[in-house]
Amino acid sequence: MCGIVTAIATNNIVPVLLEGLRKLEYRGYDSAGLAVLSGELTRLRSAGRVAELAALADARQLSANIGIAHTRWATHGVPSERNAHPHISGGLAVVHNGIIENFEAIKTGLQARGYVFTSETDTEAIAHLIHSKLQGTPDLFEAVRLATNELVGAYAIGVLAEADPFRAIVARRGSPLLLGVGEDGMYAASDTAALLQVTRKVVYLEDGDLAELRRDSYRIVLADGTPVEREVHLSSLSADAVELGKFRHYMQKEIFEQPQALANTLELIAGGGGISPQHFGARAAEVFEGVRRVLVLACGTSYHAGLVARYWIEAIAKLPVTVEIASEYRYRESVPDPDTLVVVISQSGETADTLAALKHAKSLGMERTLAICNVPESAIVRETALRFITRAGPEIGVASTKAFTTQLAAFALLTLALAKLNGRLSAADEERHLVALRHLPVAVQKVLELEPEIEKWAQRFASKEHALFLGRGSHWPIAMEGALKLKEISYIHAEAYAAGELKHGPLALVDKDMPVIAVSPHDQLLEKLKSNLQEVRARGGELYVFADAGSEIPESEGVHILHMPEHYGMLSPVLHVIPLQLLSYHAALVKGTDVDKPRNLAKSVTVE
Repeated sequence: MCGIVTAIATNNIVPVLLEGLRKLEYRGYDSAGLAVLSGELTRLRSAGRVAELAALADARQLSANIGIAHTRWATHGVPSERNAHPHISGGLAVVHNGIIENFEAIKTGLQARGYVFTSETDTEAIAHLIHSKLQGTPDLFEAVRLATNELVGAYAIGVLAEADPFRAIVARRGSPLLLGVGEDGMYAASDTAALLQVTRKVVYLEDGDLAELRRDSYRIVLADGTPVEREVHLSSLSADAVELGKFRHYMQKEIFEQPQALANTLELIAGGGGISPQHFGARAAEVFEGVRRVLVLACGTSYHAGLVARYWIEAIAKLPVTVEIASEYRYRESVPDPDTLVVVISQSGETADTLAALKHAKSLGMERTLAICNVPESAIVRETALRFITRAGPEIGVASTKAFTTQLAAFALLTLALAKLNGRLSAADEERHLVALRHLPVAVQKVLELEPEIEKWAQRFASKEHALFLGRGSHWPIAMEGALKLKEISYIHAEAYAAGELKHGPLALVDKDMPVIAVSPHDQLLEKLKSNLQEVRARGGELYVFADAGSEIPESEGVHILHMPEHYGMLSPVLHVIPLQLLSYHAALVKGTDVDKPRNLAKSVTVE
């Protein structure tokens, strides 16, 4: 959520700030702003897109060697220019990601000292607090350190002061922030993508770190002022990886990147390698030994991946699995068990609710932890004993696609590793599963070839206000994921149910105006599902069925069939989610919504 870019260099940094914000647009935002020092402090803000901010900067012919910039996703206060960052206090400017939980107490104290607030945000309290600290110390760096020690909550901040034009200060706790070490200057941003234009050398700040940036150097201290060194990493990302190329939207690009993303994620078994705990870290065999159950913690799409994994792990590894919504887990009384493997899933690795749930589980004595994540240096990865890095590449579209399918691939490997370690996977079964996994990218490519037929279906959805998704077994979570995708980017209200629950309430909604989308694999539940579909038709509902070859569901008036490939066994959910992604994408195109940046949503949910 939100995005920060900070730069101090020998050249004009305004284009760098604006391009950095463009690269962070995927995170979700409703306003944008920047502040630069060029003799005096200049601030520009816009309650709209980065393009509007860029137009303002061009009109002013803005040029400077030091500046901070921000895209805001509203938490405190409505989207408006006065609530947009940066916020200013006496020649000092601040941008901030996160939520300050004690800002009201800080605000009350500052107002008593004569500070006047002009916005509804918690960020303005940070600006005034730092300014108040400058009254007791002339050093900006020390003033920021003292101020951040009083903040409760999550933050990543960037600070400039008119009286101190040769350095920028940044700090983080709970919200992501990294430094960029460039040839012509020093930079900071919420995401590596924002800095690829100037450098691939990055330094990941840890919680509580503060950094001072000068044109040719930087220094980092802990919250108590102790100097600390952080490793410089060479990012594997390239600028091309975050460009659209031939595609209309990032979501479309990422849907079609799934065969390669899966191939990359499964590369460790591609060359004849077998299933091994070592895929999850050097200590994996030790951590997995004696595991009696699995607890999965995740949010949104990642939660759906965990629900699919529950079916796999219980059926094959014979371990009981609980899947919890991370934002709920730490707010209820649960029964801890040190022999539980705690698996946390997050595309970004910075999801605040999932990170907090992980820390809560560890506080209860559950130290057997595994992260499935797409970002190697993320906070969640650093907090777990084991990790599996999916190799989906950068995912820019807010609606997750390739991150989801690579998470499923990771869970398939975990399922087989646990089963093998527990003596529940024969050599023949292992080879059978390996063949299917190695062929998975090709199987996904064949499903993508169904896009023209799906596009025709999408035309019918544009005028709909509601949709019902049905699935059974491990395909029920796939129905849930399909409903989520349709809601996210087309704004059509959609719900998903286990098909057997249809007669227990949802059937009351079915009529000729309620399209019903059914995920229909050719598995042991097919005949049960067919009965559920008949219940829909008997009430005049219109069916759209994604059916495996051999399912023998005839097309008729009100029953539309899209023929999938042969049933793909355990991995069938990976194939069945692809057409649901495409259906949502093309329905959104027909409706004319903002596919990559749906309203009110953010890519990285870094606040509770």
